[in-house]
Amino acid sequence: MDDQLFTLDGTVDLRGRRAISSRTGKRKACRFVLVYQVLERFAYYGVGANLVNYMTTQLHKDLVSSVSSVNNWSGTSWIAPILGAYVADSYMGRFWTIIISLLIYAIGLGLLVLTSSLKCLRPTCTNGICSKASNLQVILLYVSLYTIAIGSGAVKPNMSTFGADQFDDFNPKEKEIKVSFFNWWSFSTSLGILLATLLVVYIQDRFGWGLGYGLSAIGLLLSIIIFFMGIPIYRYKSGKERNPTMDYIKVPVVAFRNRNLQLPSSPSELHEFELQHYISSGRRQIHHTPHFRFLDKAAIKEIKIDVSNPPCTVTQVEGTKLVLGMFQIWLLMLIPSNFWAVEVTLFVKQGTTLERSLGPNFSIPAASLWSFVVLTMLISLPIYDHYFIPFMRQRTGNHRGITLLQRAGIGIAIQVIASAITYAIEVRRMNVIKKQHIVGAQEIVPMSIAWLVPQHVVLGIANTFLITGLLEFFYDQSPEELKVLGTTFFSSTIAAGNYFSSCLVTTIDKFTRKMGGKSWIGNNLNDCHLDYYYAFLFVISSLNFGVFLWASSGYIYKNENTSTTEVNDIDI
Repeated sequence: MDDQLFTLDGTVDLRGRRAISSRTGKRKACRFVLVYQVLERFAYYGVGANLVNYMTTQLHKDLVSSVSSVNNWSGTSWIAPILGAYVADSYMGRFWTIIISLLIYAIGLGLLVLTSSLKCLRPTCTNGICSKASNLQVILLYVSLYTIAIGSGAVKPNMSTFGADQFDDFNPKEKEIKVSFFNWWSFSTSLGILLATLLVVYIQDRFGWGLGYGLSAIGLLLSIIIFFMGIPIYRYKSGKERNPTMDYIKVPVVAFRNRNLQLPSSPSELHEFELQHYISSGRRQIHHTPHFRFLDKAAIKEIKIDVSNPPCTVTQVEGTKLVLGMFQIWLLMLIPSNFWAVEVTLFVKQGTTLERSLGPNFSIPAASLWSFVVLTMLISLPIYDHYFIPFMRQRTGNHRGITLLQRAGIGIAIQVIASAITYAIEVRRMNVIKKQHIVGAQEIVPMSIAWLVPQHVVLGIANTFLITGLLEFFYDQSPEELKVLGTTFFSSTIAAGNYFSSCLVTTIDKFTRKMGGKSWIGNNLNDCHLDYYYAFLFVISSLNFGVFLWASSGYIYKNENTSTTEVNDIDI
């Protein structure tokens, strides 16, 4: 059969045979993955969106410890992808890692439904006086939450990468379509979050936590069923015989060993396989770049070559350079990703202090206000994909319209604007509190919760650029053998942001209390200085944006060879 009928990137079908291009992958396979993403995010954010309120109202924890607990849990769910990525890239492959992770995920969510439904597993209240949760109740809750964190975290990078695998980078048409995949991935994510923040959060506040978490469990079950329906037409990356991670760990070791050797005058004199070697194996050859030149010494051809320990190839060296370059960008995402933690913690508690009634029988759940972030993304992403990209593509010649880091930079800039708006609105809330002489923690500030909508909308626009841009950046810039592990750079930025937020909140609370004044972040948001905290976020965000502009201007993008002109017949 003609090779043109098969994919050229080394993917196989369910039976392990070379995947037939017309029968597998592309948009028809991605539909199952995208619907899965809607339902899975519905399940996850049905747990996470209102968790800070569950901690304070059901476990009766104070605000600072509740915020820290939620941030630490969320951070774990976004750091767990490193484990899932390593297992997938090195041992089990994407598909089987997804299956095992979903099983763990389902067990954790089932346990959470039990802990929130059974009276014996919840703190009791008598005559309005509620007891604190027992050690057993707290342990069972955290076991369920962290089981969810591990399962959902491990599946995150594998599923997004598995969806991207359905497009063949060696096929120009599929490569162009693939640009839209990450936008639609973010769209599906946003749709799932929107449904969770509108439906599940309302049910939790109005009808009970057990019912709300039960709805999340149903969403996860449906997502698993939908994903399984696409198994016959998915494309799968064939398993690897050796751990690719070791290749990239080897590079700095060999470079250090060769530190006293002289680099050749031309990069062409460094050790590298012929192009045909990469083409025939469905891999990419990465061209030499001038940055991190000390690593080039790992590819020096020695006079006496040890067959059992040959020098690294230029492609291996460049792969390590890519990882180092991505790490630089990763460090600059700590502060922007902090906002994603603030959205589901302090914004929610801030909303509970405001007037939320819509008539005598309906009150807007504070956590549902996050739906404005998501709704903005749902509107912005199709506009970006269908209008902005083609418009900019004609002017820049870039098939993405603008570069990946330009997209992320625009998102960070808009986020800085959002932080200024957040500060201004909190200043207004504090002024209302002073005028009305409000001091009680349970007193409602006579100010509509609608005042918080602008900061959510602007952050939604920022996320349209930043979240999707970062996800595609880390996927695109990763070495081919480490695609899943590379995608975890994205998830780990969110994890680091949550941990950073937790540390920041705890540190500032302790520091401001020791100074003898009002705590910036206290149990009583009507008698603290949350405005100072938001001003602090604006300052550090602005400084971070300046550093990002400097770092991104010097970033060198991956330069791969995706030629297929030398492809020979391959045995089927």
